[in-house]
Amino acid sequence: MKLGHHIIPHIYYILPSFSLPTYSCIRSFPPSPINLNLSFPVRKRATIRNMSDSIETGVPQRRSLYPPIEPYNNGILKVSDTHTLYWEQSGNPDGHPVVFLHGGPGGGTSPNNRRFFDPEFYRIVLFDQRGAGKSTPHACLEENTTWDLVNDIEKLREHLKISEWQVFGGSWGSTLALTYSQSHPDKVTGLVLRGIFLIRKKEIDWFYEGGAAAIYPDAWEEFRDLIPENERGSLVDAYHKRLNSDNLETQYAAARAWTKWEMMTAHLLPNDGNIQKAEDDKFSLAFARIENHYFVNKAFFTSDSYLLENIDKIRHIKTTIVQGRYDVVCPMMSAWDLHKAWPEADLKIVGDAGHSANEPGIAAELVVANEKMKAFVG
Repeated sequence: MKLGHHIIPHIYYILPSFSLPTYSCIRSFPPSPINLNLSFPVRKRATIRNMSDSIETGVPQRRSLYPPIEPYNNGILKVSDTHTLYWEQSGNPDGHPVVFLHGGPGGGTSPNNRRFFDPEFYRIVLFDQRGAGKSTPHACLEENTTWDLVNDIEKLREHLKISEWQVFGGSWGSTLALTYSQSHPDKVTGLVLRGIFLIRKKEIDWFYEGGAAAIYPDAWEEFRDLIPENERGSLVDAYHKRLNSDNLETQYAAARAWTKWEMMTAHLLPNDGNIQKAEDDKFSLAFARIENHYFVNKAFFTSDSYLLENIDKIRHIKTTIVQGRYDVVCPMMSAWDLHKAWPEADLKIVGDAGHSANEPGIAAELVVANEKMKAFVG
């Protein structure tokens, strides 16, 4: 984007133009934007904007989620002798296809996921990954690897007779979106990524081995204290043992604790509805068991920085990255590392958000990204 003779790179800091509600232990700030003098190299110079500002001249102004819609069809796809996948389609049957890749892994989809997309423009495809949501068998780890999921996405694309599609994914969904795109770049028309997760050791250690405890010590102690002191050398391994116990109640207790830790840290401000999901044993077991399985196995990648090492395969694909500045679950270091490896992708940093796609600033930027993509693919 050019202003006069100066080139402004595609990095934006989105700060609110409104004040946050006042809580007893949270300091309120004045409603005016904060003016910062940031000295970055030219390639990474940030443009700070109010949330009410348009992002680029001529881009549609819509920033709100679309109204709820119902699928126009759905089905079950058998992808192996063991696994079946639940899938659904909503929006415009003749529209531009977009596939939504949910987080976790093990999180499953929800009706709200359809609302990021213009239903008149997009043919919206949602599916539950192996072992998650309505897919069967529930919480199954057999034949459940990143490469199985990549193959499943291709099988679903072929089943739905889609030649190519836009790919949208957040958190683990961003991991899977990058992996799928690097495996099948000719099938991807564009990428919208949120809450970047590259499954590197430093990311797992940050969230599950004590780093994030510096910010959430109260929530952390509840997660940690399920494990005896003599097993705390690796909490991921200790939870793996319990999530795969022969005793179902042991599995459920570990799953609730694992899930609650993530749900308590996923929003900048606590979200009671999100935290309550940890009490659903069916959801928690799939979420915790499958997540832990992928983390123990390092996402089945051949190296710690596999996704960064293969960026050249997708460098040409139109991409927007949306990242909450205060994301504790998938801290911004990963989005920044991805940006440095892939400066051609647009990076939007939301200044008043954590991890969840349902936080207002994150949701707004995801809608904007899809609106911009409409012009690119339309």
